[in-house]
Amino acid sequence: MALNTPVCDFGWQAVDFELEDTSGLRHTPASLRGPSGLLLMFICNHCPYVKAVIDRICRDARELQAIGIGVAAIMSNDSTEYPEDSFENMQRLAVRLDFSFPYLYDATQSVARQYGAVCTPDFFGFNRRLELQYRGRLDASGRLPAAPDSRRELVLAMREVAETGHGPRQQIASMGCSIKWRS
Repeated sequence: MALNTPVCDFGWQAVDFELEDTSGLRHTPASLRGPSGLLLMFICNHCPYVKAVIDRICRDARELQAIGIGVAAIMSNDSTEYPEDSFENMQRLAVRLDFSFPYLYDATQSVARQYGAVCTPDFFGFNRRLELQYRGRLDASGRLPAAPDSRRELVLAMREVAETGHGPRQQIASMGCSIKWRS
């Protein structure tokens, strides 16, 4: 089922967590934050929305990291019901696509619940004080290939956050598959 994310709750403080990535390292929002901010992305392996944009996510992550934005992805789906989202498959995907960012496993789903994540992909853009400034979409393409002149909304918003500490007031919600919650 396709869902849209809620509107941005400007200034909402990032909730602390500690999660393991696909390399066995542990991370917190403070350790992930770059000098210009932090982008947390709730994604998974099996979602057709994520599959359609994962190459653009990787491209945009590298661009944002170059301007001092820390980037991480979090997988919170029930991997028992959705084995394509298992930790081992997360490791394979991170290697195959050469993720430049940690891919974190939220095995208990507590981080997704604390953040109010609703779909994959779901983007949370924070300033350097870890205050939420962006809760929008990657771009307008959805599951379709992006046109060469597509407006890169996530990158533009996070550039603004890096420069000013504030995100754009007008944001369009991300759309994707629902988080697959455990029964």
